Amino acid sequence: MEDRTVEMLLENCDCFAPNRDLKPSSPSPSEQIEGNSDFTDENSLSNGIQETSPDQGHTLPILQKIIDLSTKVQNLKKEHTVLSDQVKLTTDSFPVPQVLNTVQLLSTEYELLKKKYLKESSERKRLYNEVIELKGNIRVFCRCRPLNQNEITNGSSSIVDFDSSQDNELQVICSDSSKKQFKFDHVFRPEDNQEAVFAQTKPIVTSVLDGYNVCIFAYGQTGTGKTFTMEGTPENRGVNYRTLEELFRISEEKGGVMRYELFVSMLEVYNEKIRDLLVENSNQPAKKLEIKQGAEGTQEVPGLVEARVYGTEDVWELLKSGSRVRSVGSTNANELSSRSHCLLRVSVKGENLINGQKTRSHLWLVDLAGSERVGRIEVEGERLKESQFINKSLSALGDVIYALASKTAHIPYRNSKLTHMLQSSLGGDCKTLMFVQISPNAADQGETLCSLNFASRVRGIESGPARKQADLSELFKYKQMAEKLKHDEKETKKLQDNLQSMQLKLSAREHICRNLQEKVRDLENQLAEERKTRLKQETRAFAAASAQPSGFSSLKQAAPKSRTEKRPPL
Repeated sequence: MEDRTVEMLLENCDCFAPNRDLKPSSPSPSEQIEGNSDFTDENSLSNGIQETSPDQGHTLPILQKIIDLSTKVQNLKKEHTVLSDQVKLTTDSFPVPQVLNTVQLLSTEYELLKKKYLKESSERKRLYNEVIELKGNIRVFCRCRPLNQNEITNGSSSIVDFDSSQDNELQVICSDSSKKQFKFDHVFRPEDNQEAVFAQTKPIVTSVLDGYNVCIFAYGQTGTGKTFTMEGTPENRGVNYRTLEELFRISEEKGGVMRYELFVSMLEVYNEKIRDLLVENSNQPAKKLEIKQGAEGTQEVPGLVEARVYGTEDVWELLKSGSRVRSVGSTNANELSSRSHCLLRVSVKGENLINGQKTRSHLWLVDLAGSERVGRIEVEGERLKESQFINKSLSALGDVIYALASKTAHIPYRNSKLTHMLQSSLGGDCKTLMFVQISPNAADQGETLCSLNFASRVRGIESGPARKQADLSELFKYKQMAEKLKHDEKETKKLQDNLQSMQLKLSAREHICRNLQEKVRDLENQLAEERKTRLKQETRAFAAASAQPSGFSSLKQAAPKSRTEKRPPL
């Protein structure tokens, strides 16, 4: 029917095509009747066109559109038929069993590869930790700053010599022209940049993602570049930022196997007081913070702000806000000298998505205050008080290092807030790295030798192998559940004992009740026998009375009757 309609429309178009420029004429009624009879089986669209368009010249564009649409419909039907045939052929020829077998083989191979990966991963961690432990749990890096412009202008010369063939040795030229040699795990020369420093630091930093506690701190006199090594500048960032950047990069790489959450805290030890550097409103009086022994055996500071970080930008904003409120002051050694010990703590929570194992570890990044003597920097007033507290805490750190190196029974961690905070990092199962910062200036020779001697003592400490820190929060939860279960068991046992005693009492009472019931039955039997005996006696009495005269018998009968009525019922 559609083909017939299209043919008729084409004929109408052909007959009206030459007269398109002429004025259209009205169709006769006979033509309208013929047109209606030809299109009786079509849809209402063609009828609507004839009714609303009496002028045939105006209907030609609409008819052309209908013809085009009909052609498109026919083409679409043909394409649909072809595609249906192709789909049917493809479905019939698709190898379903072979594909299923291939998928099963691939899944089996995937499981084998996963097991091999876990095995190789654990082996890699074990070998890597063995390498770190062979190098020493407390590793010491020495970094020498270059001479600044003022020192060069004043004609100062460098007193530190480096061996080109050795990257772990240096020599200091003493005042008598003799040379004193020092050996560390690595020595950075003045020309070494921040990238070279972090390249050597990176292997120990990644241990925190494996569940180990890590501590990195910088030691040295004021003006040797401790803050530059740890914090750096926006153009040349230091260990703190690069460490967190590396942690984020590794956590993204392991996203399919491990899930990590990173939290950052920043504090300072100023005049033996702990200050939180991430408090939003610093105008309010700071609350007193104290060091407490945590449930996991580590040192915790209740009330310390712990901010969740999701990327390097968050970290940089936190580091900038914390550095702005840190205590600094001008001294004879440095115009912007750090007057406190700055501690940045990164807490890492890890969860293995394959076996569900959880870890919780801490990374301490510590920028210590200057270790120079008070007499050298020529300070007074508040700066003198700050220097005295700084030297006291660094002296306590030296005492702890000496006690650890000599393996004495008592380690004086609590002599200072600094050593108390770093207790688990210095003497525990932690991987520790120390940067000793020195100056090549001849005027700083005494301070340089003191710093190098202190670093040599630190390098001799053997605190034992590091231990992986499991997340004990779940363990504590299970312990609490076990304790609660024990308590419930005790309460249940008490209730069971009470129940047994009640059951014994109940059985005793039931026994008494049975005895009483037996006595009642005996009494009822006795009563029944007494009734029988009394009935026999009465019958005999009646029989005897019946033999006597009637008058006397009537009296006799009335007497027992009255007696029986007065007798109470049995």
